[in-house]
Amino acid sequence: MAFTLTLPARANLLGNPSDGNEGDFATISAAIELRAWARIQPAADFVFEHSDPQAGPPEIHPRSRLPLPYTGNHDLLKGALNRLHAYSPELRQKTEVHGFHICVGTQVPRQSGLGGSSLFVLLMLAGLRQLYSLDRHLHNDYLLSETAQRVEALELGITCGYADRYVPLFGGLAYIDYRGKLEQRPLGEEPYATYERLDGRAGDLSLVAATTGIQRDSGDVHGRMRPRYLEEYHQWQRNGGEQPPLVRLMQQVGETAWQGKIALLGDDRRTFGALMNRNHTLVDEMMSLCGFTDGAGWVNNLFIQAALQNGALGAKLTGAGGGGSVFALASPGGEERITSAWSEAAQKHGLTGCKIFPLEIATQGLTFVEEA
Repeated sequence: MAFTLTLPARANLLGNPSDGNEGDFATISAAIELRAWARIQPAADFVFEHSDPQAGPPEIHPRSRLPLPYTGNHDLLKGALNRLHAYSPELRQKTEVHGFHICVGTQVPRQSGLGGSSLFVLLMLAGLRQLYSLDRHLHNDYLLSETAQRVEALELGITCGYADRYVPLFGGLAYIDYRGKLEQRPLGEEPYATYERLDGRAGDLSLVAATTGIQRDSGDVHGRMRPRYLEEYHQWQRNGGEQPPLVRLMQQVGETAWQGKIALLGDDRRTFGALMNRNHTLVDEMMSLCGFTDGAGWVNNLFIQAALQNGALGAKLTGAGGGGSVFALASPGGEERITSAWSEAAQKHGLTGCKIFPLEIATQGLTFVEEA
């Protein structure tokens, strides 16, 4: 018996990076139709493989040697196995019977700001649940999302946002509330995020996106911003007084999400676009405060200005900044003007890896097909 699973990437429309650095506000985020996939089947041992040969050769590990060592090859998959194996007595029992062979692949450009690393963690977790028929109450989607966060943060030292871990599993367009998750405590010691689907209630959004082709590791950005935020926040809690700069800016970022929800449900695209612009301005200022000399990144700012100069109602980055991806909200029928401007900018600046595409919301998160 084998299973093929897919998961969509995610785009943060408003409120980021409050999910990654503060973890106590909200975002409006969307699953998008760029997918990663995995095929998992029983095997004698644990076999990890990537469909892209450049990702490294397959690895085979005996079932008796958990936790598996991290070698820089397939670590996202191994981290997910290690973490869930330590958590779940049911998985520990069932892996004594047989192992697995998992092969993964993706449509999501590497380090594009679309949550691509989390997809492999989630595919491993969901694949284990499916292959071993784990109890779906004890291994529910919220638990898998939270476990994915601990895999990257605690197993591998990667700092990313909670949206990366929730959106691919749950899908759609959502308002996600992260209250109570500031300290990122152990499982069961903080609330799960609240995931409110908005697609079907909100009006249509004409969104176009561009991956700039400039790779950057979101953990490098969040890893610098979150410690500074927490230092400012805890000092402010002890001493009182005015909010420190990063705390004040992060609160304003978080406010764009609930304000955007009101606009979205009222089909007020102009206000939603204006909030996107404000979100980006705040992120640009935060990154400058954290020592990034070109703020949110010269290429992001270049594409955002090009979109706004060509009729976009709003434009912003979707990941941590410094590179990755941007998206724009167009007036109906205005998409081609924006994409043409981006194509010209990419050609002018030699961005040969740039990809431009309509941002299609994926109403379905996790999918799986059983093979006989």
